[in-house]
Amino acid sequence: MKSFVVLISGRGSNLQAIIDAIDGGQITARISAVISSRADARGLELARAANIPQIVIAAVPGQSRDAYDRALIKQIDALPVDFIVLAGFMRILSTEFINHYPQQILNIHPSLLPEFKGLHTHRRALAAGCKKHGASVHFVNAELDSGDVVLQAEIAVQADDTERSLAQRVLQAEHVIYPMVIQWYVEGRLVFKNHQLFFDNQALAAACLWKNQQLVLPQA
Repeated sequence: MKSFVVLISGRGSNLQAIIDAIDGGQITARISAVISSRADARGLELARAANIPQIVIAAVPGQSRDAYDRALIKQIDALPVDFIVLAGFMRILSTEFINHYPQQILNIHPSLLPEFKGLHTHRRALAAGCKKHGASVHFVNAELDSGDVVLQAEIAVQADDTERSLAQRVLQAEHVIYPMVIQWYVEGRLVFKNHQLFFDNQALAAACLWKNQQLVLPQA
């Protein structure tokens, strides 16, 4: 059975969705550890409740990003890990870290990438007058929020939406699509060949779409 580590910094809502998917058989892999960049992250309590080992690697004053990431690499390499899942990990990973785990790091971002990379995505979507918004599961590369996108959840922006209400609906969608992509990776349905991402032996030229509770595959 494949194993993966989950990196968190906060409340761990996506972590809980992943744990629930494992318990329900939707993900046929195990979490070898949950690693947090913050000792007070609520996600650590979720891991503890699920009997998953918890590790805290907090940055020390004056520590460089590269030095932190080397400590993180050392810890991850000591675990049984086939891939890495970021679930609200609020640190930008160094090129050294990403190159150490090539095409093995998954992340979820609360926007329809390439729109609204970075922070405050819901606020920016509302300010831009977007009619649709959502979330994207993607592989991590050296450029922020720019790796290959596997699956996006699209939701309609309502006329009375606030930043909070929009964020809540996007988060609900995240809890559906992230476990789905993790299982695709576990099953070997997502494979890189010559730097091109393939899904079910077909080159994935565009992201798959989760819309109205249905999966829409890109046309070849």
